[in-house]
Amino acid sequence: MPQILEATMLICFGFSWPMSVYKNIKAKTARSMSLPFILLIDAGYIAGIAAKLWSHTINYVLVVYVLNLLIVSTNVVVYFINRRYDKAAELAAAAKASEKENTPELSAK
Repeated sequence: MPQILEATMLICFGFSWPMSVYKNIKAKTARSMSLPFILLIDAGYIAGIAAKLWSHTINYVLVVYVLNLLIVSTNVVVYFINRRYDKAAELAAAAKASEKENTPELSAK
């Protein structure tokens, strides 16, 4: 029974991570993402996997841990891709602001 409850908890968490990855891919910005939070979750899953391996309780729950770790790790990749988008947007905004400053205003007659 404890393994079923643990697997249920992991599956519930597991359903939320793909939604998070999708939302972050669609947003194309890292502003709402927290890299330390994502890495902390990854560390938790790694600890869970290590506990299963250390205690020699290799079963279907281990598979759920690994799947969750892979999905959450995808968010790390998405974070760095979105940071690149953010930097490109900042550069474009700075170039546009610089262009506005260097363009003489047409005076109304």
